[in-house]
Amino acid sequence: MNLLQAHLVLIFPAIITLGYSTIELSPARPITLGDEDPDFNGPIENVTVALGREAILICPTTDLGTYRVGWMKADDQTILTLHNKLVTHNPRIGITHDNNKWGLHIRQVKEADKGCYMCQINTSIMKKQIGCIDVHIPPDIEDEGTSSDVTVQEGENPTLICRAKGHPTPRINWRREDSEQIVVRKTPKETTKVESYNGESLHLVKLDRRQMGAYFCIASNEVPPAVSKRITLNVNFAPVIKVPNQLLGAPLGTDVQLECFAEAFPNTINYWKKNMDQVILPSHKNVIEEIRNSYKVHMKLTIKGFNQSDVGTYMCVSSNSMGNAEGIIRLYEIKIPTILPTTTTET
Repeated sequence: MNLLQAHLVLIFPAIITLGYSTIELSPARPITLGDEDPDFNGPIENVTVALGREAILICPTTDLGTYRVGWMKADDQTILTLHNKLVTHNPRIGITHDNNKWGLHIRQVKEADKGCYMCQINTSIMKKQIGCIDVHIPPDIEDEGTSSDVTVQEGENPTLICRAKGHPTPRINWRREDSEQIVVRKTPKETTKVESYNGESLHLVKLDRRQMGAYFCIASNEVPPAVSKRITLNVNFAPVIKVPNQLLGAPLGTDVQLECFAEAFPNTINYWKKNMDQVILPSHKNVIEEIRNSYKVHMKLTIKGFNQSDVGTYMCVSSNSMGNAEGIIRLYEIKIPTILPTTTTET
């Protein structure tokens, strides 16, 4: 039914059939040319609602008398109501009438309900006004086009991308899971460190192991809740070993602890050797420990009951697909002076 047909239905008494509904309209007040008594008593206020809530448009009228009010969708002229009768078969749509205020109710609002709606009065020259509904949609991160976990080489310049849909358009904010700062490019020749970064694309520069870890892209708009995606950034690099004490001495009979600190990714195979070729296996005598934290490994070798045969050169070895590294510790005996008891002679 077009706008003219709707106008005729509102003016003249009839029995009409729309879809499966038959609506009998009572005779309207006789209309003469220039009879413009009814009118709108103010504009229809536009409304903004969150997805799933109820939207209500109020059409205020005055001096309506026996004239009729109708609601229709403005873009396709779909008739929704005729006076106090529902025409649409949409169960989410309802109508209320309070004095001269005609309310169009849309429950459990969907994205398709967004748009403008027309309120009409069946005067000889049809009077109409429009109110619009804006539907706010919470953010949703789109898997397609959004980065997944990524592995790169040290020194590269990767870009992480996060795309989200929603209305209003979601804002994207990047943060590190470990709360460390993010290194981004400030100018073509200058970088800077930031706590967070706003934007769909996060361009990382001169990547090193310190920037490895989990990054959160957080999408938010005016509709809660905000959503996030965790993206793990791995940085491949060959092992590096630091030895805090390369020369270590201990008295015989004590427990001696040797330490190495390795950094590498992917994860390494770590072991100890003595005198360059003898691999040390875990035992009651030799206690081996590894403490891992991200790409860092704390290697410990504790020698129980240090004796003369334990003196020598020890090597900590760390190896992965990118290469290997070694650290050397020389272990020697600290001799404790023997204090002889003093004797006194009598004269």
